[in-house]
Amino acid sequence: MNISRYLSEGLIELDFKAELEPPPEDSASEKWRARNKERILAGLVDILQNSGRTGNNCKLLTDFINRERKASTAIGHGIAVPHIRSMQAKELIIGFARSPEGLDFDSIDGEPTHLFFVMAAPPYDDSLYLKVFKALSENLQYEAFRRELMEAQAPYDVIRAFKNVE
Repeated sequence: MNISRYLSEGLIELDFKAELEPPPEDSASEKWRARNKERILAGLVDILQNSGRTGNNCKLLTDFINRERKASTAIGHGIAVPHIRSMQAKELIIGFARSPEGLDFDSIDGEPTHLFFVMAAPPYDDSLYLKVFKALSENLQYEAFRRELMEAQAPYDVIRAFKNVE
């Protein structure tokens, strides 16, 4: 599966920052963590908006938040893959964001998340959505590939990394 054909430079953010709330005295506060996670998702939805292939972005964000409440999409090794099927996606869209410092995204290993792959597809596009998700997961299992994404200097370097593994 050639994931690089679904990526474009306009949907890649190499210095992703979200406007997070400062930690309260009780930094383990679940409400604070949930609000910051929603702020991260809002930033990721903004990236998808650059595609011109989304509908109502407030509804799209709500769809991502509701999906994330079911189970975290932060899979460990500094990676999160927020993904949904939504009526707000006109076709399959993939965005990429890298946070050099790392963000708390409720990862299963408790570590900060650095690499975010955000995916949205229409509800009727299961086959392509699942193929892309599977291929993305297979690529991300390799430490050398993850390191290449962390070291990318320009958006095209991310696209080239995917071309090189396929």
